[in-house]
Amino acid sequence: QVQLAESGGGLVQAGGSLRLSCAASGRSISTSVMGWFRQAPGKERDFVAAISWSGMYIRYADSVKGRFTISRDNAKNTVYLEMSNLKLEDTAGYYCGLSQGPWATRTRQTYDYWGQGTQVTVSS
Repeated sequence: QVQLAESGGGLVQAGGSLRLSCAASGRSISTSVMGWFRQAPGKERDFVAAISWSGMYIRYADSVKGRFTISRDNAKNTVYLEMSNLKLEDTAGYYCGLSQGPWATRTRQTYDYWGQGTQVTVSS
């Protein structure tokens, strides 16, 4: 069993930056695909970014390309999401997930474990 804990969320002005972390415990994530998703109130949990176990394969949602960067440090059992040029529409709860499948997938149902989330609020 693995536990995921997100941190780093907060209130930021539009155009600002935040760095989210997802720390795993209970087992190593070094051979797992990791992803970030976000969910606004009343909406579905949407894909943001995913990274393969090696870091070689990365995918982003079109809405965050060029602004967000996903990375991982397997030695620290941690995944990161660097967010820059934040927009009002980036406001959401951000969740990291672990997929036991082989691909850096954007499909929410392929992720087996989730953290509790961290709130990001972008103000004007």
